[in-house]
Amino acid sequence: MLGVLTGFGIIAFVIAVGYVVGRIGVGGPQAGYVLNRIAFFVTNPALLFTVLAKEDIRTVGSGVGLAANLAAVAAGVLFLLLSRLFFPRPAARTTIGVLSASYSNFNNIGIPVAVYVLGSAAYVAPVLLVQLIIFAPIALTVLDVTSRGRVSLRDIVLNPVRNPMIIASLAGVVVAALGWRIPGPVDSAFTLLGGAAVPVVLMAFGMSLHGSAPLRARGARAEVIVASAFKVILMPLVGWAIARFGFHITGHQLFVTAVLSGLPAAQNVYNFAARYERGEIVARDAVLLTTIFSVPAIFVIALLLT
Repeated sequence: MLGVLTGFGIIAFVIAVGYVVGRIGVGGPQAGYVLNRIAFFVTNPALLFTVLAKEDIRTVGSGVGLAANLAAVAAGVLFLLLSRLFFPRPAARTTIGVLSASYSNFNNIGIPVAVYVLGSAAYVAPVLLVQLIIFAPIALTVLDVTSRGRVSLRDIVLNPVRNPMIIASLAGVVVAALGWRIPGPVDSAFTLLGGAAVPVVLMAFGMSLHGSAPLRARGARAEVIVASAFKVILMPLVGWAIARFGFHITGHQLFVTAVLSGLPAAQNVYNFAARYERGEIVARDAVLLTTIFSVPAIFVIALLLT
């Protein structure tokens, strides 16, 4: 438990530094955006590659990742059913709500939590790959059909391939599976870049908190509140239940499953919403609320399972 508290303390401190930096304007108004892009295209891929290249390949396909992914499916399907019954919206906006309730932030928050709370960034890989290779293309297909009236197969096929974290993760898995050893200088260079991943993404997140005020739009409150509750409360409970009773996972691995399931909604959800101009307010508010409340939620998970 002391290690978990220490991990949260480190994460909170760096987020606070980012908030102060954003508040006083160090780096200008685009600093957070620039840091996010550096993390997405450079530091996070470097970290995932170096970790997975040295990982036992059998852990990548473990029941932990499967349980977390099944929890995401359950949360998304249940949100869809409730939405149809109590607050029906057009299909594209409903899709954004489903993503807000189930699509996790394994990039900006997941990697720091995995490193400092769970003990290894490798835990992120199985769920990250499934989310980006399977969940995202399905959502993009629905958004294409409902928003444009057509399907851009080229975008659906190429989007995962263009994602540097997928490329780096798959490259690391290949290196580990073939038993290759990364040359020392190359390993040192990637390790140096990957070492910047956690502070960069946490500072960028801290900057994004300055000036945020969710739930101002009354027409979106029901969707935002339900999606946020599903993401930080229901999904970790479902992930825990599937892991415990479906796969008989116990101990630290059970804790890992619950934490992975309780991560906040991904910022990619807002990117999808903005791209198709559907449900932007829902995505923005849900991402912010789940990010704020996921920290105490994961802390509760740690209290109960460690």
